[in-house]
Amino acid sequence: MVAWPHHPVVYEINTWAWLNALSAAYNRPVTLADVPPAAWDEVAAPGVDAIWLMGVWERSPAGIAVALSNQGLLDAFRRALPDFSAADVAGSPFCVRRYVVDGRLGGPEGLAVARAELRRRGVRLVLDFVPNHVAPDHPWITERPEFFICGDAGDLARDPEAFFIASTRIIARGRDPYFAPWPDVAQLNAFHPGMRDAVIDTLRAIAAQCDGVRCDMAMLLMNDIFLRTWGSRAGPPPPQEFWPHVIASVRETSPDMLFIAEAYWDMEWDLLQQGFDYCYDKRLYDRLASVEVEAVALHLDEPAWQARLVHFIENHDEPRAAAVFGIARSRAAAVIALTVPGMRLVHEGQFDGWRIRLPVFLARRPVEPSVAGLRDFYYRVLALAAHVAGRDGQWRLCECRGWPDNASYRYVLAWCWRGPAGRCLIVVNYSAVPAQARVRVPWDDLGGHVWRLEDVVSGAIYERDGAEMQDPGLFVDLAPWGMHVLTL
Repeated sequence: MVAWPHHPVVYEINTWAWLNALSAAYNRPVTLADVPPAAWDEVAAPGVDAIWLMGVWERSPAGIAVALSNQGLLDAFRRALPDFSAADVAGSPFCVRRYVVDGRLGGPEGLAVARAELRRRGVRLVLDFVPNHVAPDHPWITERPEFFICGDAGDLARDPEAFFIASTRIIARGRDPYFAPWPDVAQLNAFHPGMRDAVIDTLRAIAAQCDGVRCDMAMLLMNDIFLRTWGSRAGPPPPQEFWPHVIASVRETSPDMLFIAEAYWDMEWDLLQQGFDYCYDKRLYDRLASVEVEAVALHLDEPAWQARLVHFIENHDEPRAAAVFGIARSRAAAVIALTVPGMRLVHEGQFDGWRIRLPVFLARRPVEPSVAGLRDFYYRVLALAAHVAGRDGQWRLCECRGWPDNASYRYVLAWCWRGPAGRCLIVVNYSAVPAQARVRVPWDDLGGHVWRLEDVVSGAIYERDGAEMQDPGLFVDLAPWGMHVLTL
């Protein structure tokens, strides 16, 4: 495999539910070792650079028992899957018992076959790592209890939801500083040097099986956040931060390993400085969800910063885009997320307009109809993103202007790409009302030519004078949530 491209597209798959659906479709058990070629062809669509097989690691029987006794989780399972039964609970993929591919998914050998199939199609593989906590029946609980945040009998008596008994110790349940503890996981001590060394060994083993790793809730391991969460229980903070030490050590043996941080609380910059290649862009998601057009434009006006962020409109942690945005707005939001600089993350079912968010505990998903034409729309935008909007191109935000009696231009967002593969111009009306604007295209060689503009989404073709495109700008008249995705 060649090096990761600039601005890659990563496609997230809920591995267990996907294999379950394939088993039903092919009327036989399907594991990672024997996925039909047509199924690999479908997920490794043109424009997709990597598949994130979410949830391949061995899940916890103890975690499953906790899930089946939690009424809130059971209610969520039934909302997503009306015919839910206990057999549908595979356990949380973030309650890891061992970092070994679950035998029911095909084991390590099955993952090796899957990786080979993806490589044959020029596609990389991303896997998970959960650094903050492990399952309550993880081997470290008995073999290395010093790796955990511990309490005493008083802690257990005062807060039995935050601590549990494991062998001869009382261990804290995993948590972040703003929410109640997670009931199914044990809290690791990020300050313990032996734990850090064990994490390095674990990540080196993971790196031997994939091309990139998505690190769950990565900011929780930063010294200041961990100290704020656990105080004196964790001991004194080490002089070195967790991630610089871990990432540098892993890259000694896997120099091309890509590190992706799930990050919140505006900690993206700090994590990038600590060695991550990309961090989640939750701020862009929130602004798209709340239709803050001017805030979106301000957020995008830093291309070097954007190029290190992961843009998305849904993933396993967020509600389905079709349910939150509706189909028309989700199309507009998807064009934004897929054509600005940075990593572009898409989620299984997003191409089909699925509306039901599946709890990650479940091994079976409901059957949902596909929205007509939506997959073709995504494929067209992905093709543009792969060949023109990114890779080695130069991105620039475009100025949008209006006129005194029409302020609708404020709803219009526009940018352009120019590179070896060609040029493109993206214009989006991110509002529920019609909008008109003049879009100034900032290329100095437009004048003196008539340009042919082809919209890859609608198929429409326009001819426009280059000087006019520069000043006063290309005139656009867009329906609510309308867009132009133009090659020039």
